[in-house]
Amino acid sequence: MEVNSKKASESLIQMTELVLPNDTNVFGNLMGGRLMYWMDIAAALSAQKHANAPVVTASVDNISFEAPIKLGNAVYIHAKVTRAFTSSMEVHMEVWGEDLKNQHKYKSNEAYYTFVALNAEGKASPVPQLTPETEKEQRLYEGAIRRRQLRLILGGKMKPNDAAELKALFVNQS
Repeated sequence: MEVNSKKASESLIQMTELVLPNDTNVFGNLMGGRLMYWMDIAAALSAQKHANAPVVTASVDNISFEAPIKLGNAVYIHAKVTRAFTSSMEVHMEVWGEDLKNQHKYKSNEAYYTFVALNAEGKASPVPQLTPETEKEQRLYEGAIRRRQLRLILGGKMKPNDAAELKALFVNQS
């Protein structure tokens, strides 16, 4: 492990919430905006643990909902840094709902958020590199560079022709 490196497991945040009436829509389901708010908090805590510094949200990737979380159910959010770049970090989250009465746990969704660490002057600050340990952490780590390039292209900060990792997936380079 590099000197200025941290294990992915060191950034793990596990957050639990209870879906109350004020958190739901007219169908008795947790509102997506409320879930995204909770996810942003969990992801920020994870990034802050990794960076040892304050962080700000830089981007939120596509969030697709697999299953609604109902009124009275528990929500479990697991957040962990998947890769660190110069001053930014990608955080992967998995969200689970649980019908506590019937003891049925189910996956609701997953997403990636990106955060930037800030110094005392509010400027981007270097973060420790990340060392994946498990097979899943390694897979997420390796995919993070492609997800980053896609974010940069969609945000207008990178030209598609400069995205070497993405081009390798779609263009025959021989």
